[in-house]
Amino acid sequence: MQEIALALLAGLIVGLVFGFLKLPIPAPPALPGIMGIVGIYIGYKVYQWILPLINQG
Repeated sequence: MQEIALALLAGLIVGLVFGFLKLPIPAPPALPGIMGIVGIYIGYKVYQWILPLINQG
């Protein structure tokens, strides 16, 4: 849980700095970008789940 809080805090700080400097945010645009990130995370987790099954055979 501490990792999540620190990640959120870091994101807030970066967002504030980018806003202050009037730069575009370093994040994907809205929902399609967020879903892309979720897809990458799920794909990685599936790989970690499948890898031991592949190595057994």
